[in-house]
Amino acid sequence: MRGAVSIFNEIQRRKLNIAVAGIPKTVDNDIGIIDRSFGFQTAVEMAQQAINAAHVEAESAVNGIGLVKLMGRSTGHIALHATLSSRDVDCCLIPEIEFYLEGEGGLFEFLEKRLKENGHAVLVVAEGVGQNMIPRTEAQKEERDESGNLVFLDPGLWLKSELKNWWTRDHAKELFTVKYIDPTYMIRAVPANATDSIYCTLVAYSAIHGVMAGYTGFVSGLINGNYAYIPVEEVALAKNEVNTKDHKWAWVRSVTNQPDFGKP
Repeated sequence: MRGAVSIFNEIQRRKLNIAVAGIPKTVDNDIGIIDRSFGFQTAVEMAQQAINAAHVEAESAVNGIGLVKLMGRSTGHIALHATLSSRDVDCCLIPEIEFYLEGEGGLFEFLEKRLKENGHAVLVVAEGVGQNMIPRTEAQKEERDESGNLVFLDPGLWLKSELKNWWTRDHAKELFTVKYIDPTYMIRAVPANATDSIYCTLVAYSAIHGVMAGYTGFVSGLINGNYAYIPVEEVALAKNEVNTKDHKWAWVRSVTNQPDFGKP
């Protein structure tokens, strides 16, 4: 969307007879203002397969933990909705919340309790989780991708290592297994489901109708269930982060019984 703004501004500067229209495509569902982006519901649906596999692997081992990393650099919508729809997840970590590993109320204490109760646990994390906790070299701190964003390190591999170190240190004589599943491109590189296909078709038609009506510099999308045209500059600036004080995150806490991971 930021790229569309730059193109739109240049076209306006040159006074060219070219329309610019955007459609809200991102499986992360992190575009602000609109109800949802298309691809999101398909991603949540595919994430179920990874969580189901992690649950089976965790159940099949003594003190088994199934660790699943889902897409979500800056927002945890996929992890949140996948957790709610799965009901097999014991803990969900998203970028919008802080957490810590050691001590009272920490992740290790919670997982140890869950392992004693059930013999296994399933942990779902978004890819943007714990970036301030993962050790980095000076070069990694400055590394950026093609879009200018900081390159994120893999929180799944880091957590897998930390979990093993913790168990070896505190429970050296007990069996323990961590099965790590990263379905990043599996949930993105699949055909859209019926709901997303319909939504994609309608926002595309809406964009073309807007262009043919003489509009430009807009994004077509759903707002409160109504198809609308939103200035692309506003969409480029808006964010859609998980509100950890609303009912959806409360539902996650209720389903998983996980602590709020406030600072110790």
